[in-house]
Amino acid sequence: MPGFLAKIEYVAGATLLAVITMLVFIAATMRFFGHPLIWSVDLAQLLFIWLCFIGAARALRERGHLGVDYLVRPLPFRYRLWLETVLAGIFIGFLMLLAVEGYDLTMLNKERQFGDSGLSYAWVTIAVPAGCVMLSVSILGNLVQAWRHAKQEQFFIFARKATEDEPVIETSATE
Repeated sequence: MPGFLAKIEYVAGATLLAVITMLVFIAATMRFFGHPLIWSVDLAQLLFIWLCFIGAARALRERGHLGVDYLVRPLPFRYRLWLETVLAGIFIGFLMLLAVEGYDLTMLNKERQFGDSGLSYAWVTIAVPAGCVMLSVSILGNLVQAWRHAKQEQFFIFARKATEDEPVIETSATE
């Protein structure tokens, strides 16, 4: 299932990026010729919001978000996995709270119009709960994968395990 979700995220993200690019190009071209498409900017912004959440979920699934692991890197694998599990629970709890509040905000904005597009502003605000659910699914997928392979000490929940073929960047006082 996670492989299937990753493919859906990739296709959705690539499609949204292509549509946003086309919208902005067409809007700029039409504006140059004196016939601006007022709704295109609103639609591009709406799609960009969704693209951000889809990209964040994909990056989380691939453990690609930035993190500071200076304090936890020296910990043995088992302790670090337990710490990341606790953090995953906290993050999922926060994301679910955000999803509930985002849904409430969406219901308040059903009648509000988004710019000049004629679309309901709910299409913007529903991205927050949908994104929180996508991020939670990514965390849960990483959590299951990390604990399923805990004996091999192969995966963490949030961080990539360093491999020998990854470059190590060292800094010194002389640089």
